[in-house]
Amino acid sequence: MSAVQPIHSRDNPLLKDLRRLAQDSTAYRKQGRIWLEGDHLCRAALQRGLRPTHAVFQASCWDASGHEWDLGDARVVTVEDGLFTGLSGLESPGRMGFVLPLPAAPALQPGAPTVILDGLQDAGNVGTILRSAGAFGFRQVLAMKGTAALWSPKVLRAGMGAHFGLALLEGLEPAALDALAVPLLATSSHQGEYLHRARLPWPCAWVLGHEGQGVSAALAQRAAAFVRIVQPGGEESLNVGAAAAICLHASAAAQA
Repeated sequence: MSAVQPIHSRDNPLLKDLRRLAQDSTAYRKQGRIWLEGDHLCRAALQRGLRPTHAVFQASCWDASGHEWDLGDARVVTVEDGLFTGLSGLESPGRMGFVLPLPAAPALQPGAPTVILDGLQDAGNVGTILRSAGAFGFRQVLAMKGTAALWSPKVLRAGMGAHFGLALLEGLEPAALDALAVPLLATSSHQGEYLHRARLPWPCAWVLGHEGQGVSAALAQRAAAFVRIVQPGGEESLNVGAAAAICLHASAAAQA
């Protein structure tokens, strides 16, 4: 492990770069690196064999538990406690974080079980869906242009490490989906076969639409079928994160 670099000034150039990375949801695209904040997320990255270029600790956190981390060749940085709190862009700041290179975008896999995010805006919803995708065997996630940035700190926090086991592509136009060799199933609150009655193909691609507007017309016309979830309680619709978990689980259970 390299020598520890302490930071005592908010004007430190490295701290300024880290602050942008932590607080700007798309800064990772400009910097070519991602910010993971919090003990759980950082440990999840290490368990997947990923190694940070920088390991950044609140000074008191490093003093208390820095010896517990196997950081390899990472550059270790400690930040005064008050400065670290100002670094975070999260409502509940962690006490440490990693900087990793932004993973290269993989090639689209035509036959893979896939989740398609069609303009979802809420970072919490997107991260939750990534967790469900990983849990239920959907290893490819395609985010259409206009969807919340997949590698933003808030989506990473909500994903709880799911990112590291998925093939993620973002900023796609509808025409990119023509390369898929699996049927598209579009979720809907008002049309299509009920999920519990539907014969679900495998593999398939589930299309999850914008929180308010639903699946766009461009993707709806590419869908092989629409599927809806029975709601005997009378609610108009489900949160898209909850709907995704139900649909992806149904697909996985049908193969068990």
